[in-house]
Amino acid sequence: MSRKEMDALGWDECDVILVTGDAYIDHPSFGMALVGRLLEAHGFRVGIISQPDWQSAEPFRVLGRPRLYFGITAGNMDSLVNRYTSDRKIRSEDAYTPNAEAGKRPDRAVTVYAQRAREAFPGTPIVIGSIEASLRRIAHYDYWSDKVRRSVLPDAKADILLFGNAERALVALTQRMAAGEAIDSIRDLRGTAFMVKPGWRPSDEWHETDSLALDRPGRIDTHPDPYAMEPAAAAPKSTADGAQPVRIVPAAERVAARRADRAHTVIRLPSYEQVKDDAVMYAHASRVFHLESNPGNARAMVQCHGEGPGARDVWINPPPVPLTTPEMDFVYGRPYARAPHPSYGSARIPAWDMIKFSINIMRGCFGGCTFCSITEHEGRIIQSRSHESIIHEIEEIRDKSPDFKGHITDLGGPTANMYRMACKSKAIEENCRRLSCVYPGICENLNTDHSSLVELYRKARAVPGVKRITIGSGLRYDLAVRSPEYVKELVTHHVSGLLKIAPEHTEENTLAKMMKPGIGAYEEFARMFEKFSAQAGKKQHLVPYFIAAHPGTTDEDMLNLALWLKKHNFRLDQVQTFLPTPMAMATTMYHSRKNPLKKVSADSEVVETARAGKIRKLHKAFLRWHDPENWPVLREGLMRMGRAELIGNGPNCLVPRHQPVANQASVATRKPAPGTCRSSAKGRKAVDRRGAR
Repeated sequence: MSRKEMDALGWDECDVILVTGDAYIDHPSFGMALVGRLLEAHGFRVGIISQPDWQSAEPFRVLGRPRLYFGITAGNMDSLVNRYTSDRKIRSEDAYTPNAEAGKRPDRAVTVYAQRAREAFPGTPIVIGSIEASLRRIAHYDYWSDKVRRSVLPDAKADILLFGNAERALVALTQRMAAGEAIDSIRDLRGTAFMVKPGWRPSDEWHETDSLALDRPGRIDTHPDPYAMEPAAAAPKSTADGAQPVRIVPAAERVAARRADRAHTVIRLPSYEQVKDDAVMYAHASRVFHLESNPGNARAMVQCHGEGPGARDVWINPPPVPLTTPEMDFVYGRPYARAPHPSYGSARIPAWDMIKFSINIMRGCFGGCTFCSITEHEGRIIQSRSHESIIHEIEEIRDKSPDFKGHITDLGGPTANMYRMACKSKAIEENCRRLSCVYPGICENLNTDHSSLVELYRKARAVPGVKRITIGSGLRYDLAVRSPEYVKELVTHHVSGLLKIAPEHTEENTLAKMMKPGIGAYEEFARMFEKFSAQAGKKQHLVPYFIAAHPGTTDEDMLNLALWLKKHNFRLDQVQTFLPTPMAMATTMYHSRKNPLKKVSADSEVVETARAGKIRKLHKAFLRWHDPENWPVLREGLMRMGRAELIGNGPNCLVPRHQPVANQASVATRKPAPGTCRSSAKGRKAVDRRGAR
């Protein structure tokens, strides 16, 4: 991180310099540490510039010119999600910064850092990555400016973008550049995107298919009636030189031909200029993009940016092939210091405090929830570490962490219980185009066996020095109920009073837009949870997560959710309002008012969304129906909805008619009078999930 450290190592230059918006913490949960150690393992000298002052190029010169390239990332979180709430208010803290100091990274950090790095050393190749770049690889709706922005590639003026699980592509790119290949000639790596001239092709074998030919966003034609009496088609006439013999093509040959054709096909998405002005075309592009996300059958995509002589194409290669278990073990098995860089001294870094005793056991998520960006970034195929690798990391924590007291705070990942789950058939997996393996129901080809995870829990508990292991990652309860043994193991040994679970909503109308299971699956799990908690002699509670103002959610849907919360005595502390993040399908619904889960057309389903601040505030207030601060908003909303019977002091009321005296200073009412609408105050609190999705 400094010239002094380079001198101590005897380096005259770095091969690669990584720039990050986070504090540098040498732990595999932090992207820069993982990437840096991986490159180090392949013989490269890596420098890291952490949270540089972006007001000038000088801080980007601190380590000199890199021999190969600058690697630019915003950090573990998108810089805009990191800085702004779902209501576009500036957050007062940054969990990835020493002492949680806010304002240490710019908005759209990837773009700003890339521009400053190029200014510092003109001509040095720029490689961009991380979740911020990954989710902006094509034209995308930007919630913070409320407009469709172009790909991050032309804005950052980067040479190449690495998206998804980029370790394999990163190592290959670095090795090839070290061998003398120019970065603008490296065009065949999966999981990369770059700018090219219109009409560019990797070779003459390639051909282009217009996305409109695959999923035309036009009038939805009715299907022909197979029983209708239609005139028979005339038989083809014989040719002058006679009939040709029919050739029966074997199935294997047909499959091979289709694969070869797909491997050399690029899909042209509507241009940036088209999607920024046409919501239907935007929804169509989003739908096609997500249907081309399976590494087993995805095709390359291209999208034009600009018009006339200055037009350029953003070329996106198919997503990376998931890492194997040995590859995952190698990545997570590097000699991490498991500590923040010494230059931070005793400064507290909240993200480090949260993660230092937790272990990532897998990547990816096949849930496909439309509001979540994990699938777009890490993919649907689960990538799991071996038991041996995970146990070794537990031992590393025990032996290298001076403040470890025996408590491992998580064995998880994007979800707690998808470890080693996969399609039962590799052939089916490679050809599947479903957006979710568990919606509308769990696919019959999905292996939902939890036995390996149960075995891992038992091995981990047996490690000397480990006193307790709790699960901090969110649980996929519709999978968990398939394995009572797993639920019993979890509830008996790995719940510390509260367990996070995310039903997100209760109403089918909203859940369908989320691609989440019905509330019945949650209630089934809740019964199992209570049963096994009682058997273990423990008083434990579920911590349910819900989202307000999700696309497709009506005022009535939120009211019904509030009544469900009241019925079940849930008093949520912190709640989440829907935040449209780039490339998520729910973001497409928010922007276009179209449903990309189905065929899109001008007259297809309209998805109404709470966009106005007043409606979003009402929806959020329904989740905290018990808070007197929200009662004036709820009264006004209930009156407008014609549900005045829910205002009063009766047992069936949602809010009292009058404001408590204690709230008079902050909430204006016509007739100050005490009023209560009490229910059980078990205090089941939900925590802020802004960094989880």
